Amino acid sequence: MKLLRVHIIAAKTCGGLLDGLDVCFRNPAFEVGAFHPMCLIGPNGAGKSQFLQVIGEIFQSILHATVDHEERVEGNPDLQFEIEYLITAPDDGTPNHVRATRRAEGRRRTTVAIAKKVENEWVQVDLRASATRNLLPRKIVGYTSGDNETLSLPFLLSRSGYADEVAHRALEESPRSDPVPDTRLMLIDYGTHIEVLVANLLLGSTDQRAALLRDACLDDIHSFRCVVQLAHRAAPKVPARRRSESTRKGIQLTAELEKYLDQLRRCATCYSHDIATDTYTFDFFVDEQTRLAFGHFWFSVLDLYSAIHKLAMLNDLAIPKPTRERFKKDTKLRRFASRLPEPQDEDKVFRFERVSFRATASAEIVDYVSLSDGEHQLVQVLGTFCMVSFPDTLFLLDEPESHFNPQWRVKFISRLLELPTSNGTRRQEATLAAQQDCLISTHAPFVASDTPRDHVFIFRKDSEAGKVSVQIPNIETYGTTFDAILEECFGVRPPISQIPREDIETLKRSTDIEEVKEGLQRLGQSVEKVFLADHLRQLTKNVGV
Repeated sequence: MKLLRVHIIAAKTCGGLLDGLDVCFRNPAFEVGAFHPMCLIGPNGAGKSQFLQVIGEIFQSILHATVDHEERVEGNPDLQFEIEYLITAPDDGTPNHVRATRRAEGRRRTTVAIAKKVENEWVQVDLRASATRNLLPRKIVGYTSGDNETLSLPFLLSRSGYADEVAHRALEESPRSDPVPDTRLMLIDYGTHIEVLVANLLLGSTDQRAALLRDACLDDIHSFRCVVQLAHRAAPKVPARRRSESTRKGIQLTAELEKYLDQLRRCATCYSHDIATDTYTFDFFVDEQTRLAFGHFWFSVLDLYSAIHKLAMLNDLAIPKPTRERFKKDTKLRRFASRLPEPQDEDKVFRFERVSFRATASAEIVDYVSLSDGEHQLVQVLGTFCMVSFPDTLFLLDEPESHFNPQWRVKFISRLLELPTSNGTRRQEATLAAQQDCLISTHAPFVASDTPRDHVFIFRKDSEAGKVSVQIPNIETYGTTFDAILEECFGVRPPISQIPREDIETLKRSTDIEEVKEGLQRLGQSVEKVFLADHLRQLTKNVGV
């Protein structure tokens, strides 16, 4: 899919900060070329994260109205919007121009409406018709680099709706065997680091595994352990009618989760089961036979990641019920800083106890915890793109390079484009270029310098009006120097810090030659230092006269 236009008519987001914002990303007649992310750049507080959040909420509303068995809850039912995008029909490969809207009429709040353009005319579609599902994205992937809950809110609500259905199913008198339908909103954050990494290093191709571990100077995954403890003191109370049927002492599992537990047992190098605490400990020494075993039970990296993540979601049950209820209440009130706390390791229902790797340059075994934040982040972002390599996907990435060093930031977009896919690389594979889209928010010039001008959107906040404006740069950003981008997008000129800038300005006013000379000696190279040197030449010349 490709986003064309997002019009936020009204949203309960930061006091109406984005109300009325209308952003046109592309003309419907654009020609698909290489995979180019959209770069959202601007200072803090300019609404970039909130914009990504609202896009997530828009699609959550659309999916709740069309496939509510997948998207069970809606985070912002008062949101009014109009969004247009292109999505390719799976049967014949033709692009469909889709428009989804929700506008209030007087005091009545209208429902979501979806239309498809047919011969330049908008034709309304039946929201519940099976054909309408072909007009919906397969996945909306959100990524946040830290504890910024702005973007996370709709995704956490989606997750809570899924978790509630899993818990309900597990306590049914006659549990169903069919899987609980997955949500289409998928959040990748700090809590999913190991899940993304392990899934990729078990079922990813050799080229993909090498691409993920290269910058960390690691050769391959060596071993890992995961633990599942079900006799948990915080487990929901089992109804009396289920106690006689259940073999579990605490947390009840659906048939789907029981299957995953059995598959982990079959793939493990060795395992143990403590009957008293209903705790399973699985140890995996990773070799090609291990990968064959996992590949027998799981079709793809994403399938394996989803299974691991579903088991990890049981950790929500380790949190006291009052805390879970407070979370639900706070999310309804749209308190962005609120999320379920992470339980301590010993209280988790599912956890990885250790993950280790083989170092590239030696036979040394390296533990996961020894990796830096930047290495964790790079592997996770690249791993997400590796496992979500299919059409009709939208990525919403909030500062995905925040922990990178400057060298990694310079290479970030090229690393995404060069990731191996089933048909070459993301840069080469026409299907992914045409049928995936990506929005990246950033505070740095690196992504913008890799991005054509018409794919760069500068966010600015008018402090007096309390509104956000968005415009494309006045300069061509692709291949432009970082200095030029900083000046265009942030008004930063010169691109040096405030203290040395003030120091230089003071020295330029000085008539003391020795003071200026000493100042030049302590300064690094910059354009501003050249001007200061010219000031010194003028002082010396005047003295000579």
